[in-house]
Amino acid sequence: MMAVPMVGRAPALDELRRAWSRVRAGRGPVTAVVTGAPGTGKSTLAAALLEVGAGAATVLTGSARLHSPAPYDWLAAVLAGRDTSGLDVPPDALAWLKQDPDVPRERYTPDALLRIAVTTVRALVGALPSVLVVEDLHALDPASLSLIAELAATDLPVLLLVTSQPPEAALSPQLTTRTLARLGGRPGAVRRHLSDLLPAEVGEVLQHVYGAEVASPELAEAVWRRTDGNPYRLSELIAVEGAAVCEIPRPSPGVDLTDMADLTAREREVLGLLAEGMANKQIARVLGISVRTVTVHVSNLLRKTGAASRTEAALWALSGRRSGDHHVGWRDNHTVARSQSSA
Repeated sequence: MMAVPMVGRAPALDELRRAWSRVRAGRGPVTAVVTGAPGTGKSTLAAALLEVGAGAATVLTGSARLHSPAPYDWLAAVLAGRDTSGLDVPPDALAWLKQDPDVPRERYTPDALLRIAVTTVRALVGALPSVLVVEDLHALDPASLSLIAELAATDLPVLLLVTSQPPEAALSPQLTTRTLARLGGRPGAVRRHLSDLLPAEVGEVLQHVYGAEVASPELAEAVWRRTDGNPYRLSELIAVEGAAVCEIPRPSPGVDLTDMADLTAREREVLGLLAEGMANKQIARVLGISVRTVTVHVSNLLRKTGAASRTEAALWALSGRRSGDHHVGWRDNHTVARSQSSA
């Protein structure tokens, strides 16, 4: 997938750089919270910061695991593949935190395990400025959320960088809301919300890729309509269609491109989440409907779009191309085009 320049994200990156400079200068820990819908560039922003923070003594990064959420998923991801033999942490507790398959039967109380988890991170960080990256806070388990909140309240010399979708997309919406509020309320905290790109910003990206002589304002408007200005969808469109992006039909004024797709509102929602890479069970949970109902919607939208598979339907949502047919427009505020194999 072709990388999209960080158009519209420079102010956020500059603020994160300043926060890291404060930590590196020994002026205390800083918590930075970056929120936004799927595909708006949260992970890209974090990666860009790490490029300038490469001199940190330690970079600890973790996110929710691929399986169903388990306690301390974030820390388990951090510890995965890391040599922990020198940590001054009880081995049986460390086994629980690492989610080892052969954990001892003895269990710690939640409060005791939380204290040990904080101690573990302290041992990993040491005394030098470090960066802790928490990807997709909204997908983390309650124990991880408690740990992240505790870490933000410590005196560790760290930049705690958290990315998250809005709480309504979370596994535990209320707990996520409280955690985000707690993190964002820390003294000196950085708070940034990434929105979709504006048509002019989409034009900047197109100029970077195709040249100013090709990327006209009309083309930028058409591509913006196709992608809703979502950076991930924009990068996927460029990667899939290449130079054909410059031939996207410009819509006539007043024409709603969504009318060209014979999908119900619910089918468009399902297609949008399917293109994000969600399985039927996840879609059912997000929309509050049964898995059987999701299956029916998927079957209907495959038939209506002419797609032979879920992967093809996801690409249809992005490129607006029916199999063997002409271009058709697509707009869905929930969609981030992420191709997925049939599930």
